[in-house]
Amino acid sequence: MQDAQFFNVTAAALVSGPLAPQQVDPALVDYFQGQLEGHYRADMLLGPHDLIGTLGPQYQLIDKLTRSAAGDTRCGLLRVGAAYAALVGWLYQDAGDLAAAAFWRGITQEIALRARDPHLIGYAMVNSAQVRTDLGDGAGVVDLCEAALDEPSAVVPKVRIMAMQQQAHGASLLRDRAAVDRLIDGAERLLPRVDDDLPWGNACRRTPGYLEVQRATCYGRLGLGAEASDLWSQVLNHVPATARRDRGVYMARHATAAATAREPEQAVEIARDVAVIAVETGSARMRRELVTLERTMRPWQDAPIGRDLAEALAPVTEGS
Repeated sequence: MQDAQFFNVTAAALVSGPLAPQQVDPALVDYFQGQLEGHYRADMLLGPHDLIGTLGPQYQLIDKLTRSAAGDTRCGLLRVGAAYAALVGWLYQDAGDLAAAAFWRGITQEIALRARDPHLIGYAMVNSAQVRTDLGDGAGVVDLCEAALDEPSAVVPKVRIMAMQQQAHGASLLRDRAAVDRLIDGAERLLPRVDDDLPWGNACRRTPGYLEVQRATCYGRLGLGAEASDLWSQVLNHVPATARRDRGVYMARHATAAATAREPEQAVEIARDVAVIAVETGSARMRRELVTLERTMRPWQDAPIGRDLAEALAPVTEGS
C-alpha cells in the first residue's frame, strides 16, 4: 500500500521517456501562467485534497511539453513548471503528507536550477524551508533561508521577504525572539518595493497583514501568549471570509495563544468555529494546530471548560 501511495505521489514528476516530440506553441507558457492565480484562489477556498488531483496532471503536461520545447519557450515552461511543482508540494504539506511535500519541493528546486533563474532558486529554497519548519528543524530552516539570501541583490524583493519571514520561523524554533523581530521588521521595510510581475509567491500581496501573521505565529511558538493573542485579534479583523482555510488556521493559533495567556474560555469559544472549518476543508495544518491547542489546554482538562473543549472538537477528532 505504501509503495502504491508513493507511486501516486511521484508519478506526475517521474514520467520515463523518450516521449514523442511535438510542436510547442509559445502561447502555452502564458496559458499555464494564467491558470496559476485561479489555482491559488481555489486552494484558499477548497483546501488541498480536491486540488492535488488537478495539479498533478497539469504538471505532467508541462513536463511533457518542456521536453519538446526549445529556446525561450522551454525556459518559460521550466519556470512555470517550477511554480506548479511548488504548489503541488504546498498542497501535500497542507494535507499533512510531509514526505510527499519534501519530494515535490525537491522537484521545484531541480527545475529552478535547470531554468537558471535566481528568483526561482531562492523561492524553491524557501519552499524547502517551509517543510523544515513543519519538521521543527530550526537550524535547517535558517540554513536554507540564509542560502536564499546569500546575494540579496540577485533576487527580487518578494523573494527576500519570503526568505526573511521564513527565517524568522526558524529563529522562533531556536527560541530567538530578537532575531524574529529583526527579520520581520526588515521584511516589512521591503514590502513597498515589491513590484515584480512573477506569477508565483504573491502571498505578501494577497494576504492581509501577511507579515503580522508570521510574527503572531512566531510569538505563539515562543510561548508569548498575550502578545500573540493581541496580534491575532488585529490580523483576523482583516482576513476575508473567503480565505476560509487560512482563517481557520489563524483562529486555531489564536485559540492556543489565548490558552497560553490563561484565557481558556476565549480559547474554547474560538475553537468551536475552527472545528467547523477544519471538517469542511480537511486541512491537516488546521488539525495539527488544534492538537497543539488541546495540549495547551491540559491544565483544564478535568474542569468544565476542558470538557467544553472536548465537545467542541469532537467533530474533528471523530473524523481523524
